[in-house]
Order: sequence, then C-alpha cells, then structure tokens
Amino acid sequence: MTPPPGWYRDPSAPHQERWWDGTAWTEHRRAPEPVGYGPAVGQAPQTGQPPTPMYQPVQPGQAATVPLSSGGAPGGPGGGGRGKAVALTAAAAVLVAAIVTGVFVLGEDDGGSPRTQTPPVTATATDPAPVSDPPSPSPTASAPSADDPALVEDQLNGVTFPLPDGWVRPKYVAEDDVMMTTDGTYDCPADGSVCRHGLVVSRTVTANAESSPKVLAQQDIEDAADDAYDRDLIGNKPFGGIESHEEVASGPVAVAGRAGYYVRWRVKTAKGPGGYVQSMVFPSTVGTESPILVRYVFDAGEDGPPLADMDTITKGIRPIGDADTGGGVGSGIGPTD
Repeated sequence: MTPPPGWYRDPSAPHQERWWDGTAWTEHRRAPEPVGYGPAVGQAPQTGQPPTPMYQPVQPGQAATVPLSSGGAPGGPGGGGRGKAVALTAAAAVLVAAIVTGVFVLGEDDGGSPRTQTPPVTATATDPAPVSDPPSPSPTASAPSADDPALVEDQLNGVTFPLPDGWVRPKYVAEDDVMMTTDGTYDCPADGSVCRHGLVVSRTVTANAESSPKVLAQQDIEDAADDAYDRDLIGNKPFGGIESHEEVASGPVAVAGRAGYYVRWRVKTAKGPGGYVQSMVFPSTVGTESPILVRYVFDAGEDGPPLADMDTITKGIRPIGDADTGGGVGSGIGPTD
C-alpha cells in the first residue's frame, strides 16, 4: 500500500524531512518538527512558502515512520532487516533528543522551581586551539651592545676587521676573500655591469718567496690597481681602463701589533672619477710564515667612501680573540687627500 502524502524522514538526509506526494518524493525539505508527532499528511507544500501540514499524533510506544530506502516509498515493502534497523535508529535518535532536552532542567532552586543549568562545554578535535599572546622577546636577545663594534672575521688569517658606517659584509660578490663592501651598487660607467664604491680584500701571500712587507706591498700595488679599475674577472673594462696612476702615500704601518708596510695609488680611468688603491702587508698573526695582504679599493669623487675609512679599518684590525692589540701608526698611514 502506498503511504498517503505527507512529511517523512528524507531517505537521503535522515536529519531532515521530505514531502511525499503519494507517488514520489518531491524536492521540498524541512527541519523535523518537535518530537511527539508523526509524519504530516494532507496539505502539500507551496512554492516559496513554508508548508502548514496536519500532523498525526504518535501513540505511546509507537515509533516514528521512516523511509526504508532512498528510492522507495516511505514505509513501503522491501525493507526487511534494514527497515527494522532504520526504525531502531530513529527511535534511538528520539531518545537522545529527549535526554539532551532534559539535561537543561536539573534539580530545583531553594524555592522549589526548576533550576536551569548549562551543560559543560567539552573541547573536541575540531575545536580551534586556544590562542595566547606570543612571549615578549628578551631585551638581551636583540642586537649587540652599542659598545661592541661590528666586526668581520677572517678566520684563515686569524684577524678581525671593524665595519665603519656605510660598510657591510659582502653579498653577491664573486671573490671569496672580500671582507666588506660599501652598501649598495651602481652601474659601472663603461660596460654597464655592476660596481661598488668601495671594497676591502684580505688574502694570504703564498706564491711569493719574499717575506718583506715593504717589498710585497710595492710588488702588489700595480696588480691591485689593474684588478680594481682596469679589467674585471671576465675581461671587461668597467671603467674603460686605467689612463694613469700616481703614488700618493707609502710607509711603515703597525697592524694588529705587527710591523707592516703600505703603498697607496691614485688611479685615473677613461670613464668615471677613478679611485684610490692601497696594498698593505704585515706578518701573520697565527704563527704562519706567510704574510697577510690587505687591499683597499675606494672610488674617488663625492660618491666614494672617505679616505679616512682606510685609517679606521687599519687601526681596527685585531687578532681573533684579542681586542686590545692596536694597529696603525698615526701619520704613518699617509695623507687623506
């Protein structure tokens, strides 16, 4: 027997009700009505308006009617054991709903009236984790103290260099012996590659049997000028080549407590303002026989670093772990032009 038209549990979504028109399921759905009433019969839903069905009371002990399959009529034949299971599931849902409803009315207050209690909230696996404020950073874990100068360490040669204002540790530099560069780059005046206004190089003298700092500095200055202002590592001429040079200073110098020697040239280039190149050599601070060579390359002109930075860097060179060993010999560093 085909059930009469009415609201029944939706076979595809048991948590809601669906309208059965007597022959087939329609697309009208709604939330279930309060427990205690059976399926609605009679009035069909109107398009765009909520239905107003008539209800059939459910007798005590009677289970609500539920559909047996997604394609058949509600309560129709063919359900077998599955129909019984679905009916038992619906009855269990009714019982759970009644229990949940009863949880909110527990006990009585002092006047004998029911007392409303809110059930405790229990976190579930889907609840978001509690959010707490991030810990405040420790004031001692930030930047180094202002009393400690910024240093660059040359572990191979066992010395450190101070970083004056406007100088940074090398970034995107091909040579691995560059200790520092001026901050930022610019387009070279000749071939369009990238240049820097200043850099400092530290290397060990190993391909020369000479040990005299004076002789080594005098031998190196021309190569230092060519590397800086004539041809680069790939053979380009960033400044159009060197047109002339002039020695502007030379002499003994104390570096990290050791007697060294320096030579400084003023170099003029085909393009751009040219610059200053200095070669400085002093005995190793780590007990080796090979001296240490430090090259300075400073662009001339208003964009180049001040020549006084050469003196500042030289006087600040220290053996690693020794902050008290000074360098430089005052006027022996040479003029700053």
